[in-house]
Amino acid sequence: MSRPSLFRRNLLGLGLSLGLLTALPSAAEADSTLRIGYQKSSTLISLLKSQGTLEKALGDQGIRVSWHEFASGQPLLEALNVGNIDLSADVADTVPVFAQAAGAQLAYFARETPSPAAQAILVRDGAPLHSLADLKGKKVAVTKAAGAHYLLIAALAKANLKFSDIQPAYLTPADGRAAFENGKVDAWVIWEPFLSAAQRQLPTRTLADSQGLASYQRYYLTSTRFAEAHPQVLQTVYGELARTGEWLRAHPAEAAKILGPLWGNLESAIVEQANSRRSYEVRPVEKNGLAEQQKIADAFFAEGLLPRRVKAGDVAVWQPEARDAQ
Repeated sequence: MSRPSLFRRNLLGLGLSLGLLTALPSAAEADSTLRIGYQKSSTLISLLKSQGTLEKALGDQGIRVSWHEFASGQPLLEALNVGNIDLSADVADTVPVFAQAAGAQLAYFARETPSPAAQAILVRDGAPLHSLADLKGKKVAVTKAAGAHYLLIAALAKANLKFSDIQPAYLTPADGRAAFENGKVDAWVIWEPFLSAAQRQLPTRTLADSQGLASYQRYYLTSTRFAEAHPQVLQTVYGELARTGEWLRAHPAEAAKILGPLWGNLESAIVEQANSRRSYEVRPVEKNGLAEQQKIADAFFAEGLLPRRVKAGDVAVWQPEARDAQ
């Protein structure tokens, strides 16, 4: 079976629309089109898309931009690996580890510095859960392979618990919230902006965030082939991401007005709170800075959640020119 056919089958299996498949450019068009995959929560890419600044910067180089929305990070990176998109917007630090384990030929080209306050373990206000040790035997909602999944593993380890000591409920953020709100689970591990929305709209208590447990970095990826063939395109994208991160930090209220409608019409106050917990500081990826990626890989392998051991350093890393690196 050809790669495109396999990709189509897998996307349909994940419930994504055929419209996404037909929207992908042909091979002939791909030479002059940068295909970007993103999620609704891809903050900086969403701002670039809404403001049109990336199209303008790349248009001067004769390159068009096409945008392709995905439901989650895993199918996004699968599409990247089989060549149906060229760049991935930010994904949690756990996602590249799973992609490596599956043999994906990926390259890091940017990261956002740690944001440990941007994910947390929530319990209902009034619940008899006051320490991480109290999670033993409890049902916990978490999204599989997300950064929150590693937070849960690290939190349990701190409490001298194994993953098998809890009952994991692998749910999407929307389903996780519904289960949490209806009392179907005892705790919910979630990230921004879903975290701030729950804290402001539901009676919750934070059992722990990632402070001291997980750095929670977001990574931007491309394929090794694209990184080798189009370094100038990556240079442009990197520069625009860095500038957009600076703009967001300087204009939180204005950014919230743009992002709120994209995030399900969230109130600006919720969006501002969520963004205040993310660094949005875009920096280069250094191979010697992947120590936590190795810890994540080892933790998931120890729990039997990866098919094989992963060496986090066995991955390509693209570096920006000095003028855009910070």
